[in-house]
Amino acid sequence: MSPKKTAGSSREKHHVASGEYFIGGTRPVIAQAFLGTCVGIAVIDAENGIGGLIHILLPEPPSYECVPNPSKYASTGLPIFLKALYEGGADPKTMRAWIAGGALMGPITGFDLALDTGGRSADISKNILAEEGIHIEYSETGGGFATTINLDMQDWRVDIYPAGFEKSKLNINAKVPSKEEIEKAISHVLPIPQVALRVLRMINDEGSDFKKIASEIRKDQVISAKALQLCNSAFFSGKRKVDSLDDVLIILGSDLIVKSVIQVAIKGFYGQSGQGYSLCKGGLYLHSVGVAIISERLAEATGTSHPGAAYTAGLLHDIGMVVLDRYVSSSYPFFYRSMQIEEKDILETERDMFRTDHTEIGARLAEMWSLPETVAEVISHHHTPENAVVSPELSYIVYLAVFLMSRFHTGYQHQRVDTENFNGRLEKIGLSVSRLSDIVEFIPTTILQTM
Repeated sequence: MSPKKTAGSSREKHHVASGEYFIGGTRPVIAQAFLGTCVGIAVIDAENGIGGLIHILLPEPPSYECVPNPSKYASTGLPIFLKALYEGGADPKTMRAWIAGGALMGPITGFDLALDTGGRSADISKNILAEEGIHIEYSETGGGFATTINLDMQDWRVDIYPAGFEKSKLNINAKVPSKEEIEKAISHVLPIPQVALRVLRMINDEGSDFKKIASEIRKDQVISAKALQLCNSAFFSGKRKVDSLDDVLIILGSDLIVKSVIQVAIKGFYGQSGQGYSLCKGGLYLHSVGVAIISERLAEATGTSHPGAAYTAGLLHDIGMVVLDRYVSSSYPFFYRSMQIEEKDILETERDMFRTDHTEIGARLAEMWSLPETVAEVISHHHTPENAVVSPELSYIVYLAVFLMSRFHTGYQHQRVDTENFNGRLEKIGLSVSRLSDIVEFIPTTILQTM
C-alpha cells in the first residue's frame, strides 16, 4: 500500500496491515498500525537514519516446516524485519524499540484467555529484541483497548494512544439523524448493480447454468472485464489467454465467478461510505472481504454450509452500515465512548444513538433488492445467530468471522461484538475452544489479495 497524504498534514500516512512491515529512511511519512489483539513494534536507529514498523498477527506458526507468510508471526516475522533494518544500515547498539497492542479486547471470552495471542506475541518479541541487544524504550501491551502506534519517520518520534483518539478529537459536532433522514438515506443509497443481484439469485435458485450466467455478466462491462482479468491473472498462469466469458465460466466454475462478480459490485457499494465505522479509508469494504474469506474457510472446515454461500453472505453482511456511516462519523466521540468506556456492543450503541441499527437497515435493503433468503437472514442475524431459522449455521459462521475480524483487524472496522454464550455458538457449527489455534489460522493477512 503506497503512502497517502492526509488533509491538513505535512506527513504522508502509510497504513501497515497485519502480517506486514514497512521500513525506510528519514522522510515525511508516518507509519501507522491499528492494533487489537495484534502487536505492533516500531524500531528506529535515528543515528543512522533508518527505522520501521511491523504489525504482528500471531505468536508463532503451527509448524516451522512450511510457513507461507512468515511476516505475520512474531517468531518468524520479527527476525526478518530486523534483518531488513540491518541491511539498511541499522546498528543494534543504536536501535530502540517501542511495543504496543496485544489487548484482551472486551468482552473477554474463553477464546481470548485460552489463546492469549497478544501476550505470547509480546513475550516472544521482547525475547528476540533482548537477544539482538536492542533496547526497548517503551512497552504498552495488554489491557482492554484497541491502540494505535505511529512512527513519524521525519523526526523519529513514536506515539502510542487509544485507537480512534485522533478522530474523537477532530469530530466534535455530533449529528444525530431523525427517522425521516434515515429513511431518506435508505432510499438514496446507490444499490448493488442489478447484474450482480441477478447472478446471485440465479446461483441460489436455478443452479449453475453457465450460459445464463455468462449472458447476465455480459450486460456489465466492468464485471465482464474483471472476470476476464481474473482468469488471465498470474493465479492461472500457464494456461492459454482467455478472451471469452464462456471459457471463463468453464475454467473458473460458477462459485469463483460469483465471488468475482459480487466482490466487484460490493466494492463499489461500500465505496459510498467514509471513515465512520473504520479507522482507515475503505475500511467497511476491507472488513467485509476479510469476513467473507474467514466465513468461506470456516464453512469448508466445518462442512455446515456451502463455502460459496458463506463467502457471499460475508461480503454482504454489513450493507446497512453504508447508510449509517456518515452519521457515525459526525458522532464519533460518543460512538467510541459508548463501546469502549461504557462497554456496549455495536448494536446497543447504534440503537441508543439512531433508534435503529445496521442489521435492521440491512434487512430493509435486502428486501428492496430481493436478496436470497439465506443471505438476508445473515444480514439480519449475524450478531444474534440464535434468531436465524432458515440457515442458522450460516449466521453462526458469519458471527464467528466478524468476531475474529474485530479482534485481529481492528482498523478495518471498529466495533465491539457481543460474546454472550460464545462457546455455545462455537458448538453450533461443530467447533470448540480446543480448536482455537486452527480457527485463528483462517484469519487473512493482506485481505485485498483475494482474487
